[in-house]
Amino acid sequence: MDSDVPSVSPGDDARTAIDLLAKTELGAIPVVDGDRKVIGIVTESDLIISDEESDLHLPHYLNIMGGIVFIGSMKGFEERLEKAFATEVSELMTRDPIVAHDYEAADRVAKKIAAKHHNHLPVVDADGHLAGMVTRADALAALVDAGDAGS
Repeated sequence: MDSDVPSVSPGDDARTAIDLLAKTELGAIPVVDGDRKVIGIVTESDLIISDEESDLHLPHYLNIMGGIVFIGSMKGFEERLEKAFATEVSELMTRDPIVAHDYEAADRVAKKIAAKHHNHLPVVDADGHLAGMVTRADALAALVDAGDAGS
């Protein structure tokens, strides 16, 4: 675990998170509130708009009696639009991220990372305050070290 990890707040400019991701090798930045409780995470993948998300065309609609009726949900379109034009961290971040607790064993953290297909997990203390960040590589190294100690 890296305990010296930068963080951003939800009201920070999106550029702040982008700059931090560019300057660090973590690939993810935790988002904390005023009490340093983890409320989100911004990852490199949050900054990439996939081909599916890049289609910002309005959903199909019908023009009925002078009014427009959208066929299907507007929610997906609105989310893609918000992400494409994000100006604040709150518009980029993934809310309520899966976290590791500072008291969890390495094998349990590794299982969380593998099960959820994440590369980074914020580490929190018992009160939910940011304690650091653990990566997939950190978890694997801890498992290898634990295996060597058992030999």
